[in-house]
Amino acid sequence: MAKITLVDDDENIVTSVSLALESHGHTVKAYYDGASGLAALEGEPPDLAILDVKMPRMDGMEVLRRLRRTSDLPVIILTSKDDEIDEILGFNLGADDYIHKPFSQRLLIERVKAVLRRAGVEGEEVNGAAGPAAAADAASRAIKRGKLTLDPARHDCLWEGKPVKLTVTEFLLLQSLAQRPGFVKSRDNLMDAAYDDQVYVDDRTIDSHIKRMRKKFRDVDPEFDAIETLYGVGYRYRES
Repeated sequence: MAKITLVDDDENIVTSVSLALESHGHTVKAYYDGASGLAALEGEPPDLAILDVKMPRMDGMEVLRRLRRTSDLPVIILTSKDDEIDEILGFNLGADDYIHKPFSQRLLIERVKAVLRRAGVEGEEVNGAAGPAAAADAASRAIKRGKLTLDPARHDCLWEGKPVKLTVTEFLLLQSLAQRPGFVKSRDNLMDAAYDDQVYVDDRTIDSHIKRMRKKFRDVDPEFDAIETLYGVGYRYRES
């Protein structure tokens, strides 16, 4: 199935999560502090990283911040804090999903499946039936909108020919907007495009992803304004 790197300083959580993931066919490598976890993620990138927030030597947010300098691999953040600020910070740094401790193994497995599916890691067929990727063949075709080029099959995003590194969630949000320029997408529409049914996020999550995505484009083009906000309504991709 998938190669997963788990970074958490709690041995009980590492053991239980590893067993749960391995029982579903995944290969798990575990690290007990942020510094060694980051070195492993950079040296041998997995299909998915699961990071705890509070860890010795380097916390999970700092691991994520440094990782996002060079990598867009999917990341799920674990935290024992019930703190909205931490969650918003995690999404602003580029986390793909967020789970509060304590959590059920079933919830974790479903979140892992959802993130891997969105990243295109899991298979396209389930029990012999066409899966999401096969059913959405049109969504896999390259999109050209003015200065923007999106290639879902390769997870490539270009602006005026220059690469823009997007996370899986950011890519899906942009793809949803760019498919119909000029049409307004509500936050609920965007949630449906980027998250599976079993994943629940609020409006602030979508706003955080959009904010981070705009910053990435403005690093390439300071005049970038293709994603418009319609306050109280949603977002739309500006028609060329």
